Amino acid sequence: MEFDADLIEHMSNPKNYGSIENADSIGIGENPQNGEKVIVYINVDDNKICNIAFEAIACMTTVVAGSIITQEARDITLEKCDELVAVTLGMLESVPPAEAACSEMVALAIKAAVDGYRDSKKSGDKKTYIYKIEQSCLPENEFKGANNETSAN
Repeated sequence: MEFDADLIEHMSNPKNYGSIENADSIGIGENPQNGEKVIVYINVDDNKICNIAFEAIACMTTVVAGSIITQEARDITLEKCDELVAVTLGMLESVPPAEAACSEMVALAIKAAVDGYRDSKKSGDKKTYIYKIEQSCLPENEFKGANNETSAN
């Protein structure tokens, strides 16, 4: 497998990793199969994401995806961010589920942050949304086994 310089940079020095103390909104993407989570923090100014950060309790693939996708989301309007999430999720439809799960978790965390921001502006109360991924990063036979546990006496 070849790695390009950008990918190596995101692996070695993830962009936007950390938190934002006074974030306008926080969104969470979660993998219910293994408990991994991505938390995305955003600040919005004039309908643009002016600051974005993420934290992950997840694998390195998730951290790399978080670095790449949050870089794309920085300094774009909320509407463009909706498009970014939709395009990302659409691209993942052709990727095997075990490979798509990490990026899906990041995209859904960004969507949760943006949706929470919009709803908070309407209601006046900060809202944090948690969106769960549909893919599994477990191999299919392990995923089935995890859902169909049996006990022996």
